Amino acid sequence: MSLDFYQDQPHACSYLEGRRARNIYPDPNKPASKALYSHLIQHGFRRSGDHIYRPFCPDCEACIPVRIDLGQFKPNRSQRRCLKQNQDIEMRVRPAEFNHEHFELYRRYLSGRHPGGGMDNPSSDSYINFLTSSWCDTAFIEFRLAEKLVAVAVTDFINDGASAFYTFFDPDMPKRGLGTFAILKQIELTRNYGLSWLYLGYWIEESPKMRYKTRFSALEAYQSNWRKLDKSFE
Repeated sequence: MSLDFYQDQPHACSYLEGRRARNIYPDPNKPASKALYSHLIQHGFRRSGDHIYRPFCPDCEACIPVRIDLGQFKPNRSQRRCLKQNQDIEMRVRPAEFNHEHFELYRRYLSGRHPGGGMDNPSSDSYINFLTSSWCDTAFIEFRLAEKLVAVAVTDFINDGASAFYTFFDPDMPKRGLGTFAILKQIELTRNYGLSWLYLGYWIEESPKMRYKTRFSALEAYQSNWRKLDKSFE
């Protein structure tokens, strides 16, 4: 199937202060689907709500798509400690739909972890329009400690793997490493489904918020093709 792409106007970069950014999008007149997204994510695309996009900035190539090769991944010592520390947390796979308990945790997470980040005071509509899609195979993976909701990992399932779309967690539990734990459990779940990759979105070397991604072994980066990211892991 042939597919045209369109580019938006320059806008403030949401990752790097003082930069201007542009995205490209597949033809909005062509229906999106899991099959289409499964193809485009292999070429560095992501989704936001129903929209599929990829950064395409004329003077910057800082946004590098990354994924974990699940056949080669091995947790490091810190990640093994994280799994052991959180072995009392139960994981449940839920439908991608509005849930007031999830929404309240999302609001607390944004207020505690990303104040002033442009997503403050979300409405129920903005929340569901951002995290879910009418065409994507998405699950809300709950993490509960003695029935208390402590994290939710929004996960998209595609033909060859899964995409860790967004995770939000209790900002009052920093010692638990819930963000890392959620990725480790998504790795486990995706492996159990017999899939090969966990896509982590974009890695930006200059962004401190992105550094956690390079702590995972078997990490691959996409720059015209997929290759192992040349980083050292502890």
